[in-house]
Amino acid sequence: MPHFSSRFLFRSLMLCLAMGLAASATAQAPAETISRAEDRKAVAVTIYNESLALIREEREVTLSAGRNLLALREVSGQIKPETASLRSLSNARLTLFEQNFDFDLLTPQKLLDKYVGKTVTVVRLNEQTNTETREKATVLANNQGVVLQYADRIETNLPANARLVYSDVPTTLRDRPTLVVDLDSDKGGAQRAELSYLSGGLSWKADYVASLADDEKTLDLAGWVTLTNRSGAAYENAKLQLVAGEINRVRDDMLRKRADMLMEAVPMAAAAPMAREELFEYHLYTLGRSTTLRDQQTKQVALLSAARVPVKKEYRMEGAQHWYYEESKAPERGDKRGVEVFIEFDNKGGDLGQPLPKGTVRVYKKDKEGRPLFIGEDRIDHTPKNEQVRLKLGKAFDITGNWKRTDFSRISKRVFEQEITIELSNAKDAPVTVRVVEPVPGDWKMLKESHPHIKSSASSAMWDVPVPAGGKTTLKYRVRTEW
Repeated sequence: MPHFSSRFLFRSLMLCLAMGLAASATAQAPAETISRAEDRKAVAVTIYNESLALIREEREVTLSAGRNLLALREVSGQIKPETASLRSLSNARLTLFEQNFDFDLLTPQKLLDKYVGKTVTVVRLNEQTNTETREKATVLANNQGVVLQYADRIETNLPANARLVYSDVPTTLRDRPTLVVDLDSDKGGAQRAELSYLSGGLSWKADYVASLADDEKTLDLAGWVTLTNRSGAAYENAKLQLVAGEINRVRDDMLRKRADMLMEAVPMAAAAPMAREELFEYHLYTLGRSTTLRDQQTKQVALLSAARVPVKKEYRMEGAQHWYYEESKAPERGDKRGVEVFIEFDNKGGDLGQPLPKGTVRVYKKDKEGRPLFIGEDRIDHTPKNEQVRLKLGKAFDITGNWKRTDFSRISKRVFEQEITIELSNAKDAPVTVRVVEPVPGDWKMLKESHPHIKSSASSAMWDVPVPAGGKTTLKYRVRTEW
């Protein structure tokens, strides 16, 4: 019996001690210190190509010596909380215990959801007497409509003349995305702290406007950065930097949705370009002034400009591999083939000779009245300096081709010979040269041809065929292939 009493007493003492410690911890839990957007003293936003950005903020905060709960409001709604870092810039030592990202934002629906099982006040307006009556009710459910339990009845939904009054807002609901940091500071008082984190919802892409000269021998090029902010936060007077390059990232198991803004660019005067520097294996562009990125906003910033860039124009008729395996729908007439138009220029010299981030190049040319008209567009990949930029603009209207197989012979089980005739027509008032590229399958040998070819690759032959103004030129070749 004495042994039982001592064990019972020991357990009672331990239980009391635990309850006392819990009560003490609860009593010592500090109130939240709120830091708002106006506490920001500096903001820097570095945006990468694939909906990723690095946000760095400096904020003036007031902390107590010891434990603090610091609620950092107006952070990005797409913050990656695991990347968040907070450090003091005022020589204080901050020890972080935990951090919570509260993204359950306050709405009437969510507020009512949080009050399921709790009491609200139902206020009804008598429109005839313009008086209000109040009645307590418990929220039983809020699924496709609210269910309320009064003292003597249960009702669903609310009449048009009624509204709900709540006693408070649950701490789990925020009106803005908020990062709450539980930390210890060895100093009290006002100090400056730096918050940095990675976020989704911010993206950029390059758009280029090329104005082709009247003689089509040069063009003026303006590069613009299109910024899109869907992060759920605004960044006032931010230092803006852009990183061009393919950065390796660990992908989540769930697919990420991407939405690109399609904007029709028009020729405009180029502003001061962004400063550029190398960063590891990438290129970093820095805007020379502060800018504001508002939530749900798209804006354009000048990237570069170059004048009178030498350009070459190419007419190209390129065949497809399946031509050699398919029968023509009208063998006696042949098959009509379009002639595509390309322009190309070298990324070197003059105002160019710098890395061009991947993006869309839209090309314009003025009509006789001097009005710029859109004549085609193409996408370019990241292009280092001294490399060639090649743009496909469309198909020539006045230049056409007609492809016809005129002979096909089986020499052996694996060896074949065939003869091809390509008639090129030019309805323009000036002569042109059309580059014809034909895919030739297997091991092949050219037996005869009307124009000399170049073996442009192991499986293709290429001819540059002059076509007179208002005339036609016929290219013929006979090739032996072994499959």
